[in-house]
Amino acid sequence: MKAFVTGNTGLLGSNLVRLLVEQGHEVKALARSAEKARRILGDLKVESVVGDMENLDGFVDAMTGCDVLFHTAAYFREYYQPGDHWKTLEDINIKGTVRILETAEKRGLKKAIYVSSSGVIGRRSDGKPGDETAAPPKLAEGNLYFKSKVLAEAAVYDFLKTHKLPVVMILPGWMFGPSDAAPTSAGQLVLDYLDKKIPGIVDGGGTVAQGMINAVERGGSGERYIIAGEYYSLETIGKTVEKVSGVPAPTMRIPYRILLAYAWFVQTSSRLRGVETLMTVEGIRTLHHQEKISSEKAKRELGITFRPLEETLRDEVNWFRARRSQTEQASSVRVVNRA
Repeated sequence: MKAFVTGNTGLLGSNLVRLLVEQGHEVKALARSAEKARRILGDLKVESVVGDMENLDGFVDAMTGCDVLFHTAAYFREYYQPGDHWKTLEDINIKGTVRILETAEKRGLKKAIYVSSSGVIGRRSDGKPGDETAAPPKLAEGNLYFKSKVLAEAAVYDFLKTHKLPVVMILPGWMFGPSDAAPTSAGQLVLDYLDKKIPGIVDGGGTVAQGMINAVERGGSGERYIIAGEYYSLETIGKTVEKVSGVPAPTMRIPYRILLAYAWFVQTSSRLRGVETLMTVEGIRTLHHQEKISSEKAKRELGITFRPLEETLRDEVNWFRARRSQTEQASSVRVVNRA
């Protein structure tokens, strides 16, 4: 198989690329920065393609000759920065998804695996964990990233009504793991634990690459597959990070309402000063949501399994520490050179 992967410097994309190469597939990997792609993917035997989802014309020729599109690229940091980011979310996550599917069909690709989000899954009416049949949660109205994914899925279904390219939708949960260079919110949480920036335990929690590869052969067009593993509370995640890193986890509990009020203050202050913040009201609400979801369909139809949380977090902590060590060594060399 010859795969075209978007978003290959992200947590999911980079691990997907590595797995594809390990399993003997050819990969064309799209990234906005050639330097970042080299830094994240190292010496992997992939064909790097430089391009941006806001300018498909700049890279579509590279899709020719590929068999499968793995579309993992998305804009997701809307509540990490001041300002209104809906237009970018719409252009990349919704319109961009439709355009790249149309392009893949025109270029002769045989199938597309599109990465959505488990954030589009709400509660079932019978009280059981949400599955692929559940309606979107109310949270998706305020969390603009989740909202963009709800609308993107609707756009994919509209695409399938008039096009022949099979499209399978993968809905990952909150992902942890090595190669989280951005980092994602989950990766930032781990970094904050390592740096002792988490003052206390907050109420909340959350739960992918092999499943995407399996979906090429086993996934049905128009089908959705939640790949989210088990639900873990933030307290459990913190204690596991403590176990694998040796850094003590916080013990003080912070009530949700106090944290929400503090997030409002930080968010408002950041917007007035025009600076970025990782603590926002919507971010705290997302953590507090505690939506439990089921991956049984993906287990049954795609044959997926999940790594133990401790093993995953140990690899992630080791990756972050190794990366920091390399950065510190490079900074030391630059200081010596200037002297």
